[in-house]
Amino acid sequence: MTSNVGTIDRILRIAFGAALIAATLTGTIGVWGWIGIVPVLGGLVGWCPAYSLLGINTKGKAA
Repeated sequence: MTSNVGTIDRILRIAFGAALIAATLTGTIGVWGWIGIVPVLGGLVGWCPAYSLLGINTKGKAA
């Protein structure tokens, strides 16, 4: 499992996921907002399984 998520991509994933979780906690959206955990974890770990399947690498050089 090599890193395939670049820095900007990681920041955006964490921000988007955190926004979904926050919206769920405040009651703005329903329980489906907990799906925000997925991009947060992907951003923290630096690896995306969908990117691996599709051959995408936003990190730049192959890690």
